[in-house]
Amino acid sequence: MGNRVRRAAIAAGALVALVAPIATAASAVVVNPATPRTGKLVQVGPIAEHGFPAWYRDSNGVRLEGCTTLDDPLCAAGADEVPNPDAPISFPDNFPGEHFYQLDNATLTLTSGARATVDTNIEGAFANEEPINGDQMVFGRVRIRFDAPAGQKFRITHPYGIDELTADDRNRVNFTEDTGTTAGAFGQVMNGRVGPFLKWDPAVAPAAPAGYVGDPGVLHKVVGSPYNTNFVRIEQLDPATNNVIGEVGFTDTFSVQGRYATNAGVDLNAVTYSAEADGRGVIDVYATSEPGQAIEVVGNPALGFATTPLRGDGNGHYYGRFPITGTAVPGTAVEVRNASDRPVPVKSRKMVDVVWVDQADYDADAQTLTVRAHSSDKRNPAFTVDGFGPLSGTPFSGVAAPPYQVTVTSAGGGSTTAPIFGSGNQFLPPAPVAGATAAASGIVGQTVALNGSGSTGVITSYAWTQTAGPAVTINNAGAASASFVAAAAGTYSFALTVAGPGGTSIPATVTVQVVASVLPTANAGPDQTVIRGRAVTLDGSGSTNAESYQWTQVSGPAVTLTGATTAKPTFTYPNQLLPASPGPNATFVFDNAPLVFQLRVTNPAGSATRNVTIRPQADAFTGLTVRYRTGNNEWRIAGNTTLLAGQRVTAVLGSNLNGRVIGTPQTVDTTGAFSIRVTGPAPGTVRTISLVSSTGAVQLAVAVNVTN
Repeated sequence: MGNRVRRAAIAAGALVALVAPIATAASAVVVNPATPRTGKLVQVGPIAEHGFPAWYRDSNGVRLEGCTTLDDPLCAAGADEVPNPDAPISFPDNFPGEHFYQLDNATLTLTSGARATVDTNIEGAFANEEPINGDQMVFGRVRIRFDAPAGQKFRITHPYGIDELTADDRNRVNFTEDTGTTAGAFGQVMNGRVGPFLKWDPAVAPAAPAGYVGDPGVLHKVVGSPYNTNFVRIEQLDPATNNVIGEVGFTDTFSVQGRYATNAGVDLNAVTYSAEADGRGVIDVYATSEPGQAIEVVGNPALGFATTPLRGDGNGHYYGRFPITGTAVPGTAVEVRNASDRPVPVKSRKMVDVVWVDQADYDADAQTLTVRAHSSDKRNPAFTVDGFGPLSGTPFSGVAAPPYQVTVTSAGGGSTTAPIFGSGNQFLPPAPVAGATAAASGIVGQTVALNGSGSTGVITSYAWTQTAGPAVTINNAGAASASFVAAAAGTYSFALTVAGPGGTSIPATVTVQVVASVLPTANAGPDQTVIRGRAVTLDGSGSTNAESYQWTQVSGPAVTLTGATTAKPTFTYPNQLLPASPGPNATFVFDNAPLVFQLRVTNPAGSATRNVTIRPQADAFTGLTVRYRTGNNEWRIAGNTTLLAGQRVTAVLGSNLNGRVIGTPQTVDTTGAFSIRVTGPAPGTVRTISLVSSTGAVQLAVAVNVTN
């Protein structure tokens, strides 16, 4: 059963699954065609006796039914999909594991000699492979397969769009896209790319067999593509630029299978009843099908009516109203059938009463829900409110937060949903709560911040007022953050009040002790030794009585300070410059000088300064070996550094760092080792080299071992 490999690849429950049961494509991109889409699947038909839709309709008015039998060579299910192909088809014991509403295939030979197949199908199958009622699903499939060298990229244009695919590491382009693989969700397939249906081009002889979109055994040109791309074109792309290298395959003939639907089916949407006290009454029957069908209710002796036609409206809706001369028993099954179809489909539904909600009121103050209802069954069946329980004539109490609607169900099987009407006092936000903070102490002439951002609730206004101390002006008194400047020492108190829709808060108070101004003291932090190339943080937080900070660089290679007016600015210690290749570098100067920074802190009483020195951590070379081979003009230089900082090392010909550079800078590995192995420059009579690292290691006049 080869087709079962195909079914096993379906991920049930996934709306769109990219599936490749043999080898997944290395990459897949669905490309939107430049031409706007002009069609799709638009309607799913009634559910047939096997649990699948009787048909699907596209935007061109083409309506196809599923090929579920073995007796029609132009619309047959696969014999290997039926447990016993010699027995009649029946559900579920002898029903095909998969069948098709549209089975479309294009096969072409590429310039490489590979055989390519492109399938675009509407397929019915079962979520768990075996025919089980409730597992039925219908999905649209786009599948593309051919052999190609790994990494080659292609653009495939087909009737339902464009796909750009890359061959995988198994030398295959293998792409499958399934849309609608959720059991029972038969409308999902209409969201996919497959649709409208393809059919033989009527302008090309021969004509399609009557009743079919074509003969699957005959290749033929087709129409129906929503992009007017009724062909398959495969182009090879440049993986780097995505430009077309050339066309490698083309066909405009297809094998298509599909049978125009002759049966319309029928859906029984609802059966409701009304009954008098003695049980007699009326049933109302609501059904849908195609227009012009012979839809009829099947006679029911127990209820007391005979087989009778329903009335259609010409748009696919059917209605009938029939007497109950017996006794209306809730849950009695009523059947309708479409006498126009062969075989005649029959649908059954239990009759239920009609329920009306007379009242659904919620009292927000009492937290009660009052519900009243009545039924078309005048024998007064019991009612239940979903989530609350039986109706008893008294309100449901303790309902803190009701749903926006209630569903009432009667013992007669009917139910209805109604919105809830609320009453009671309106809800308002609670009064906000003021939260005020400030520094415990301040200095005369210094700006002292007042902070009300900790206030909570819905706040529309802030109000700061002074309640004690020498009078001051409050800056931004109507904002969350305010401030003041004291002209004299003393105890200052302030109150914050916040207001909003819920009212005005209780004042929150803060007290600040202001003392006479004193000079600040600067503390720039301890001197530091750091590795070049790393981030450094200066620390002036140990300063006292500081109102402002200002850092400046005094000496050393220039750096950029971030946050120079904060207590803790940062910078990156610069790497040691290396001689430029290829040299010589007559003006190169090795500079390992430290960096010196000055911190100035200020308050109204004055300012103070303090310096801090930042030195580079020492780095040195060890284990150096230097060899020059005259025979092939080759340098072999190796060694280690004492720092493991990922630094770079440069070697220079001669006893200082101003000569020719040997090779290019080399990066030290994680163990601190480095190696320079290059051709030239020839040392001539020079028999020493010098080395320098970006972390400041330097070694001058290292002897060279010259060999041939």
